[in-house]
Amino acid sequence: MSRVSVLRSDPAEPRREPTTEVSPLSQYVLKLTSRCDLACDHCYVYEHPDQSWRRQPRVMAAATLRAAARRIAEHAAAHRLDTVRVVLHGGEPLLAGAAGLDAAAAELRRRIDPVTRLDLRMQTNGVLLTPQICDVLVAHDVKVGVSLDGDLAANDRHRRHANGASSHAAVRRALALLRRPAYRASYAGILCTIDLDNDPVRVYEALLAEQPPHIDFLLPHANWERPPPRPDGVATPYADWLLAIHRRWLADGRPVPIRLLESLLSTATGGTSRTEAVGLGFADLVVIETDGSFEQVDSLKSAYDGAAATGLDVFRHGVDDAAAHPMIAVRQSGLAGLCDTCRDCPVVRQCGGGLFAHRYRAGTGFDNPSVYCADLKELISAMAGTPAYVPAPRQGTDSLARDVLDDLAAGPGGAESAGQLASVHLAMVRALLVALSPHAADDPVAAAGWQLLVDLDVAAPDAVQAVLEHPFVRRWAQRCRDTATGDVSYLACLAAAAAIRAGVDADLDVPLTGGVLHLPTLGALTVAADARTARLAVDDGGVDVRVDGTRHRVRLDADAPAHWLPARHVRVGGRDLLIEDTDPYRDCYDLPVATRLGVADAARWTGQLDRALRRVDAEAAGYAPGLRILLRAVVPLRPDGSGTQRSAAAGAAFGAVALAPAPDDAALAVLLVHEVQHLKLNAVLDVCDLFDPDDERRLTVPWRTDPRPVEGALHGTYAHLAVADVWRHRPGPAAAAEFRRYRDWTDGAVDALLALGALTTAGHRFVRRMRDTLDSWP
Repeated sequence: MSRVSVLRSDPAEPRREPTTEVSPLSQYVLKLTSRCDLACDHCYVYEHPDQSWRRQPRVMAAATLRAAARRIAEHAAAHRLDTVRVVLHGGEPLLAGAAGLDAAAAELRRRIDPVTRLDLRMQTNGVLLTPQICDVLVAHDVKVGVSLDGDLAANDRHRRHANGASSHAAVRRALALLRRPAYRASYAGILCTIDLDNDPVRVYEALLAEQPPHIDFLLPHANWERPPPRPDGVATPYADWLLAIHRRWLADGRPVPIRLLESLLSTATGGTSRTEAVGLGFADLVVIETDGSFEQVDSLKSAYDGAAATGLDVFRHGVDDAAAHPMIAVRQSGLAGLCDTCRDCPVVRQCGGGLFAHRYRAGTGFDNPSVYCADLKELISAMAGTPAYVPAPRQGTDSLARDVLDDLAAGPGGAESAGQLASVHLAMVRALLVALSPHAADDPVAAAGWQLLVDLDVAAPDAVQAVLEHPFVRRWAQRCRDTATGDVSYLACLAAAAAIRAGVDADLDVPLTGGVLHLPTLGALTVAADARTARLAVDDGGVDVRVDGTRHRVRLDADAPAHWLPARHVRVGGRDLLIEDTDPYRDCYDLPVATRLGVADAARWTGQLDRALRRVDAEAAGYAPGLRILLRAVVPLRPDGSGTQRSAAAGAAFGAVALAPAPDDAALAVLLVHEVQHLKLNAVLDVCDLFDPDDERRLTVPWRTDPRPVEGALHGTYAHLAVADVWRHRPGPAAAAEFRRYRDWTDGAVDALLALGALTTAGHRFVRRMRDTLDSWP
């Protein structure tokens, strides 16, 4: 069937022709299954006019999946897309089982990761979620959205099994699974369809109790031919329903992002929308059905039979063909694609005409305002006075859960909260590497390293993770991304280190820097050569490095040759802590780092760190779990002879702190706690806006003579809170005096931060939690 005949099978053809230039598509809904284990009576796939699901294969075949992944990768490469989002969907995607999901995610990552950053997601009803499936999702970094319509009564109004049985308990079990520390990184949020018969505040409270990273409220799919239910005499019931939540959400301090509300607030000030339901942003999405057909957005199934069809498929057509389809192109034409009524409306840049499917009317097609037009106008008007800075969404990251942020703000932060920070950081490093991977294609050394790293991520994921968690991998990746001084061929060093850690045979070229081969987490090999690369071969007996015909054989054990500089470790509490004095990217502090330590100096560092960490366990027990989880490396600073206690942390080096030699283990313990607080706050600020970055005011803090920017004051306050807590637990009058000094500093700074008016809602809550901690001390 041709594209034209599909489009004109109904009077739904857009009145205006979109531009002929093809805009790339970056979002894909991949239908792994076409059947569902629930029988929701409001489902647009099974209960609305389009019944094409009956003709679809129940499960997407492996060959179809391969073709779809190849088409997506081709399109991303051709248009140099920074990110591609693929949503695993159905039907119910969990019907594919753990093995099917594993195969699908692995194939998508294998094809797409070498080309661009793959943001892999899944939307599910959650009923069939198991720990085994969660393991698969975490292994492939799949973010999961779960559908839940509220408490038991609200959810079971529509979301039941075919026999009428409730789905509520099973969905809540799935959400409890996703809240576990091991799986929390895959928890994306909750999707809720509005029903006017449900109390909005009770629905909001029920969803909030599941601690979702995000909530998305959806207007039920309806149009001018099938209008949504409306109580008699109520002009804007859907706006009224959402405004009840809006008022409660504001009163609660916006504890969770609500996508629709935040999108309307953002577009009100010229920002972007995070949902296709509102705003004028491009709707760059296409659906791939289980038989490989390209279809338009699924919600069109609520309009008429065949509304979503394109006549295209992944076997015969590329994504460019789908992007050129007139009905997809018109959804990318912004204001020009709207009807005259919408274009003349004063709130059009916020509303955006509403969801495309909700505009349908027989005879005029989609050239109409939304059937929810009055509700959207009322919602926008009522929200117009909503105050406060609204942070822009961060690409590739998700905000921390409210309970995690509260736990960290109190000072110590438990092991689970520290684990969340570590997971967020690892995801950021992975995203950075994927963003760099297209640049690797132009460098044979980098390209081979990237491919080995991708293969090892499947065969030996623990080894890859250990390397990617090394603090200075992120610093190198950011330098490559942001400046011209980064060396993308260092990817091969990462891959070689992972292969060595995994004991996997490998043979590849690796770059040399000044005659040194750097293997992050393992050490460095010095070679007497001016060559830029060496040939490295890994086998079960060790490592061979060949440079200009010279062979260096290295065994990573006590008998290592003199030119092998192994990483030094301190073993405390079951974990290895690196004393990092070889990594080429460790010089990211304002203070000069030390060169390679001699044997005696290394022994002194090892012994003092061991004693200091044990002292933290004894004297600052609340801070010990976070320190053990987050601190991965200590960088010795160059002694300056002043005797001043010097230390530093850097946002680009999560997991590492830089320290000058301390006079004793007691002083070193304080420095470690102090700097790990900076690591925590840097990690929080990676994903949570605690202050308005455009506010350039400064404030005076007790420990500095020069006024500090908000970020600097916040960092110092958070670190000094912990230092005061350490001194609080030490005996003697000298310790009591130090406690009082740091407590008073922190107390004054907390008051100054709260009074300045530069904090976001989350930042105000964060600082108030510090105030609660201070007030709890006798």
